[in-house]
Amino acid sequence: MDPKTPTSTTRNGRLALLLPALSLLCALLIPASALPAEAPFPRDPADEILRQIGVDEKPGARIPPELAFTDTAGKTVRLGDFFGDGPVILTLNYYSCPMLCPTIFRNLVGTMAGMKGLSLANDFRIVTVSFDPREPLARARAKEAETHAMLRGIPEPGRRWTFLIGREPEIRRLTATVGYRYVKTDAVNYAHPAVIIVLTPDGRVARYLYGIEQSPRDLKLALIEASDGKIGGSPLMNRIILACYHYDPVGKKYALLASRVMTGAGIVTLIAVGIPLAIFWRRERHGGGGR
Repeated sequence: MDPKTPTSTTRNGRLALLLPALSLLCALLIPASALPAEAPFPRDPADEILRQIGVDEKPGARIPPELAFTDTAGKTVRLGDFFGDGPVILTLNYYSCPMLCPTIFRNLVGTMAGMKGLSLANDFRIVTVSFDPREPLARARAKEAETHAMLRGIPEPGRRWTFLIGREPEIRRLTATVGYRYVKTDAVNYAHPAVIIVLTPDGRVARYLYGIEQSPRDLKLALIEASDGKIGGSPLMNRIILACYHYDPVGKKYALLASRVMTGAGIVTLIAVGIPLAIFWRRERHGGGGR
């Protein structure tokens, strides 16, 4: 073979070097508008709804006490009427909700039943407000009766867990105050977050607890924290408990602080050992002086 005759391998190598240059030349000469357009990726309507609902946390926000709603007796009440007597759990729901809201109510009843040391009858109260301004009074009464039937050992449950309906302006002001975002999905239903809001006795936002169910421990700690340790046992013991736990904003729940527990255990050990030693040394000193 003539060494000057290019082999197929040589020709393929030269072609490989030319292809990038040809591609670049085509990109420069052919306008993008002349290329076929890519088909747009279809949007999922559920994604847009999920972007609209949620909670913009506003810790410390004060609930306007003058906001007026209607209770199941048909009387006008103000939110301020429910403040001043211990912490308040605020839930925002709608009474025609087919699944999520009834599940939240049922699980909240179960959580309270498993919460030792605190009672709805004595230590706190619940206020549920419908964010559907078209909610009829009869539906609110039915939902209240259905929920109260699940409570055990709560005298006058209507005074401890109140169901309210209201007008659009008051509803919007309340939900905006606590940062609660919801959206109407059709003629009847809404999409909304699953959250309960724990308020201080004077009506300020203390804690948001997320999910369709809260653990008895988390709810108890949130209520004790909201009351500044004034419910559920001695104030000193409550402060010790709160010192050992902190609210994890990422996990959205209370977590035990091992370092604080170890510090507390060390202090207790020091006291347990130190007191007998002090008594012993005092007796030794007094005994030595008497010889």
